[in-house]
Amino acid sequence: MCTGGQIRINQGKGNKDRIVPYPESFNDVLSYHIAGMVKNGSVYLFESDHKRGYSDRGIRKMLSKYTKAAGITNSISPHKLRHFLFTWLKKQGVDDALIQPYSGHESRKSLEIYSKLSLADAQENYENLIKKFPV
Repeated sequence: MCTGGQIRINQGKGNKDRIVPYPESFNDVLSYHIAGMVKNGSVYLFESDHKRGYSDRGIRKMLSKYTKAAGITNSISPHKLRHFLFTWLKKQGVDDALIQPYSGHESRKSLEIYSKLSLADAQENYENLIKKFPV
């Protein structure tokens, strides 16, 4: 399931199996969680009190609950979080080749949606770069 900074996702989106890398900083917490899973006889990495994997709807409800508890008024979905992360990585200058394994996209072309910056972002970057233009 989890080894060397990678999690195997069985029958994820589109019923595809995939391996997704995760940050090494998660190792200790994830190891602790997995030890508890093994002790409790859990089957899923994250499961409900009824020993079942969370449904898409269940995850959305949980996210909504914690969003409200945090005082966030905008609606947030797993997809929006994912979009925000990959857009942020692109803004930080991370190359598509490094983002692709984390995204689960089969091609880099699919990552283009995260490259669309707002006009304000584009203007700010332009202003910073034009100052360095050798004229």
